[in-house]
Amino acid sequence: MDVLADLLQRSRAHGAVFAHSTFHAPWGLEITDHGPLSFHAVLEGGMWLLPPAGTGMESAWLSQGSVALVRSPFAHRLADDPATPTRPIAMADDWRVPGDPYRYRNQGIGLRTVLLCGAFRFESDICAGLLEAMPPVVVLGAGDGPEMTSLRTTVATLAAEFSRSAPAQQTVLDRLLDLLLVFSLRTWFSRAGAEAPAWYRALADPEVGGVLALIHAEPAYPWTVDALGSRVGLSRASLARRFRALAGEPPAAYLTRWRMTLAAELLRETGDSIASVARQVGYHNEFAFATAFRRAEGDTPTRYRSRHQHLRLAETVPAAASRHGETGL
Repeated sequence: MDVLADLLQRSRAHGAVFAHSTFHAPWGLEITDHGPLSFHAVLEGGMWLLPPAGTGMESAWLSQGSVALVRSPFAHRLADDPATPTRPIAMADDWRVPGDPYRYRNQGIGLRTVLLCGAFRFESDICAGLLEAMPPVVVLGAGDGPEMTSLRTTVATLAAEFSRSAPAQQTVLDRLLDLLLVFSLRTWFSRAGAEAPAWYRALADPEVGGVLALIHAEPAYPWTVDALGSRVGLSRASLARRFRALAGEPPAAYLTRWRMTLAAELLRETGDSIASVARQVGYHNEFAFATAFRRAEGDTPTRYRSRHQHLRLAETVPAAASRHGETGL
């Protein structure tokens, strides 16, 4: 079981929103509402990414071929020059290309910059652990290794697909966005000095990585620390010590946390009974499951499901607006 693949498979993008922009200096935009994660890819020219105030991060120049990822809720600015005044994207309607609400173009006469920007929306919140491990802004570019080739190819394919009209286009764009996230994360995780999540670093250890794979492959199995240790050739004490050192928590705690994450996904995404959800994550006692779930999520399984059903109804976006989105990206 590939643990990273398991996480990303359960965190697939849906209804992704995009914008293709051609700007001539001077120009500047402020982006405040961009969903859990946004990306900015420079197809031609270059631009400055001015990071959120208070993050301690420095402004970054993005040249052609560079990609930046920005986590919510961090507002940020894009501009031809750090000194250029910026305006909220919601006030840039005069830059929308007539007849094509997905494209922007200004009337400047300076350096030409072509951007493909997008905002991720995820089917579940399982990807939160990946995103929370990232800094507010990640800039990927030349010198970031062989994964950048795959990332740039994906961006080029995204730009080409976005520029045409074809059946099932939203599905294609969503899956390409999934690829963009995979290549971006692999590029960043492999960067020297990157603070990848503890569980990701632990995957490199044969025994601890093996235990993580077992947990993800069979989360409902009645695992004990002894049983997990036996499967990877370690004693209970050795496994507990090494797992905590590498993954940052005991194996039993990781198992419970992952089971509750899966349970939350099942409660949100399916109509399975509470008893069925409990069995699918390794609990044959519904009361024990409800107790563990409330400890993890702060609510009972029934109330959690009801709350998220109401949220989903409230957040429904008309299909006609999904391509360019309400954020204006």
